[in-house]
Amino acid sequence: MARIAGVNIPTQKRVVIALQYIHGIGPRLAHDICTKVGIPDKRRVSELTDAEVLQIREAIDRDHVVEGDLRREVAMNIKRLMDLGCYRGLRHRRMLPVRGQRTHTNARTRKGKARPIAGKKKTS
Repeated sequence: MARIAGVNIPTQKRVVIALQYIHGIGPRLAHDICTKVGIPDKRRVSELTDAEVLQIREAIDRDHVVEGDLRREVAMNIKRLMDLGCYRGLRHRRMLPVRGQRTHTNARTRKGKARPIAGKKKTS
């Protein structure tokens, strides 16, 4: 099992797919990394040599912000918005949708399970 950026990537998958298990690397970035290192798209992780794994690891460390550093950066950005007290920060603080979505209906993912209102009767 290859370990890149603190993540165990699956050995039976293609390299382009396996790199996407790392937080901050999507399909395009994974393809760019493989092209830069010189690994063909069809290659599986189990077929990689130690030198190739090391090249991938170095390319990611050198050029990209991934995993813990990226999570920390995003959390600090959200905390900054909340400390400023701007509209987006208030929406984060109240756990409501931030980007203008409607909340009268939907938004259940962000708001959580619907809570009953005292005294309100269900209509049948």
